[in-house]
Amino acid sequence: MERLRITEARLHAFTRQLEEEERSCATVEKYMRSIRQFVQWLNGQPVTKAAVGAWKETLLQRGQASATVNAKLTALDRFLMLQGWSHCRVKHLRVQRRLFRTPERELDRSEYARLVDAAQKYNPRTSLVMETICATGIRVSEMQYITVEAVLQGKAEISLKGKIRTILLPGKLCRKLMKYANKQKIASGEIFLTRSGKRLSRKQIWAEMKAVCDLAGVAKTKVFPHNLRHLFARVFYQACRDVARLADVLGHSSIETTRIYLISTGSEHIKTLERLRLVI
Repeated sequence: MERLRITEARLHAFTRQLEEEERSCATVEKYMRSIRQFVQWLNGQPVTKAAVGAWKETLLQRGQASATVNAKLTALDRFLMLQGWSHCRVKHLRVQRRLFRTPERELDRSEYARLVDAAQKYNPRTSLVMETICATGIRVSEMQYITVEAVLQGKAEISLKGKIRTILLPGKLCRKLMKYANKQKIASGEIFLTRSGKRLSRKQIWAEMKAVCDLAGVAKTKVFPHNLRHLFARVFYQACRDVARLADVLGHSSIETTRIYLISTGSEHIKTLERLRLVI
């Protein structure tokens, strides 16, 4: 029986396949990171169903969250299927949908305001990047669509995974963006660029946000670009109470994905239970 081994050529071909499927850069990076972790764990051994199952157990023994383990298995599943090795796949962990979020990762409006204020003193561009993400709900990978042309029209056309959606830009945000663009002498195209004229990377935005945590007095566990998108989702839903409309704004193909953004905090869940007044 042929011994199945993961080679650099197979990894490179898998990367190309993901890119051809128009997966986001973040997804490609996440998938490849998971698969390379599996390769490192294999330490030269062939791929078998038993090996995949043992890796799954190793991840659990290391204390990794069930959602993290399942995400890594999803990446590996895709790789195995494309190699014709579907027989090596194992079942994912069965996880009940969370009822509430952990407070350690919950960013509230007052903390967001402190971050924006601190970033304004540290790096005005970082401040405006955060406001742009939080005021529109866009993904950090969609920042490239915030252009001078989009600001002038008051809307941005976003293309991702073969889908195009239009997001509206608040007037106050447009004025701030144009003021920034004029100051940076950007007459057209993308607004958020490095000093050398390159597009801001996810890593750079992440690092610049983390850099203002201490100055703002906000825990670093709460500060990352996608958490601003979550804050937008919660505030938007509180204003309109329409999950289908929110899903369209966020660019979700499934409302179930949107519901994850709307999970309440543990304290909010307790308040709901208290309001039931079922303890006599």
